[in-house]
Amino acid sequence: MADNILEVKHLKKYFPIKSGALGKGKGALKAVDDVSFSIEKGTTMGLVGESGCGKSTTGRTILRLMEKTDGEVLFHGIPVHSLNKKELRDLRTKMQIIFQDPYSSLSPRLPVGEIIGEAVKEHHLVSKEAYEGHLNKIMASCGLQPYHKDRYPHEFSGGQRQRICIARALALNPEFIVCDEPVSALDVSIQAQIINLLEDLQKEYGLTYLFISHDLSVVEHICDTVGVMYLGGLVETGTTEEIFTNPLHPYTQALFSAIPIPDPTANVDRIILQGNLPSPANPPKGCKFHTRCSKCMEICKDIVPEAKDVGAGHVVRCHLYDS
Repeated sequence: MADNILEVKHLKKYFPIKSGALGKGKGALKAVDDVSFSIEKGTTMGLVGESGCGKSTTGRTILRLMEKTDGEVLFHGIPVHSLNKKELRDLRTKMQIIFQDPYSSLSPRLPVGEIIGEAVKEHHLVSKEAYEGHLNKIMASCGLQPYHKDRYPHEFSGGQRQRICIARALALNPEFIVCDEPVSALDVSIQAQIINLLEDLQKEYGLTYLFISHDLSVVEHICDTVGVMYLGGLVETGTTEEIFTNPLHPYTQALFSAIPIPDPTANVDRIILQGNLPSPANPPKGCKFHTRCSKCMEICKDIVPEAKDVGAGHVVRCHLYDS
């Protein structure tokens, strides 16, 4: 517990559904539904799952870019969603985010130096005398040159823009960074450079990452632990080695069977999921995955499976492992 920089307990984020001219409530879209996990200081946790499963919403709710519906987020034991405006402002420097799209997340009207240093000035992190030196050091760590400060985002490639986004987050001396699919918009060759940069920065600055991605090969490479999300909830968590060598939940098994293998002669047993992804506004009763699961039992249709630790910190929510 003492080593956990972040603890998420039963986090929920529902979006109200309204209809008609008066905007009457028709229910709620359950984007994040009872999610719990913790991240040790200096490690990387991967969050994987299909598009629309709630990964990005989880990350943004943790940072309080969105207000929670229920549950608790503790950063160094401090309840993030209970902080007042001033306390939250002070905490902002310690918790940062790298957005998915480096093209839309940078202001086209500001030069790179201002983009990276704007929040540094706002939070008075360094003196006026030390400001330029601080900026140069951060930019150098991210593979950027001092003369880049006077250029605008449109003058850079996608990979360079993502380096600018990383430098902007790093400039505030954060402890925890949410990496919201930071390489999915980049070419494969550039992805490797950015992943290596994130790993180098983690070692240099002692950073902790929540790495949100749908690229399982990247997650296997960079993450220490993994959480698998389906329809707003975690179905399986554990160490990266444990999850990738011994996936237990039928959804995790189907997800991992889709990982490309660079061997044309290899026999791959692809698990094709039947049916359509249910709506998070009207999730199935019982286990949310039972409508697409080939191993579905009668109990799955009515009773929500509890989290079961099968050893070595490997936790799965599935009735197949009821003892």
